Amino acid sequence: MPALMTIQGMTHYFGGLRAVSNFGCAIQEGSIYGLIGPNGSGKTTIFNLITGIYKPTEGKILFDERDITAEKPYKIVQGGVARTFQNLRIFSNLTALDNIRIARQSSEKSSLASSILRTPGFLGEEKRIRKESLDLLDLMHLSDRAGEMAKNLPYGELRRLEIARALATNPKLILLDEPAAGMNPKEVEDLMSLIQRVRDQFKVTVFLIEHHMKVVMGICEYIKVIDFGETIAEGLPTVVGKDPKVLEAYLGKRGA
Repeated sequence: MPALMTIQGMTHYFGGLRAVSNFGCAIQEGSIYGLIGPNGSGKTTIFNLITGIYKPTEGKILFDERDITAEKPYKIVQGGVARTFQNLRIFSNLTALDNIRIARQSSEKSSLASSILRTPGFLGEEKRIRKESLDLLDLMHLSDRAGEMAKNLPYGELRRLEIARALATNPKLILLDEPAAGMNPKEVEDLMSLIQRVRDQFKVTVFLIEHHMKVVMGICEYIKVIDFGETIAEGLPTVVGKDPKVLEAYLGKRGA
């Protein structure tokens, strides 16, 4: 399969501190690609660079055969890249349904005039967006939460709501930043199945940051490991899980 995203020589400094060093990857279309490493190793910084929150000091980011290195975040989203965050970014005072409807609306083309005049075309669009948003809630097993204020949802459900909101933008690539954080063992099992189902049903590519090794080793098809901003290992899960550098840096013990 062709690479949907290619990153070449990406380096980033915060002042004099090098947070990411010569990072590169080729994420194949339709794959589940994992990025792991100790806390502070630069994983979320890489996501922030991909999504335009930061601009790389050096390097290039190519997505769907297009250079997005210097693009604004909203342009990157419109181009087909969505993400979730390590710290939830949900609209707490809106319902679960409205959280998704807002994201879905962002990809529509209705004019301001049609929304003010409530034209038949606009009303039809609104009806379709509501149905698609309800379908996403159903996929996340959140149908009964549609009218619930997001701030009242338990943590595991908020994680699923954030994934649904990212999917509402119709992405080709979805970046998941520690989606299993704070989940109990049953929720983790359900999350693993959900991510695979999302990939298959929506034909979306998944780029995953995760500390929960059961998730990483259970669903990722290729894994890259970084430490202090530098790549120390990459390959298939069965290979990476036995790498001495990974055992030392990530798991806190030396290989034999």
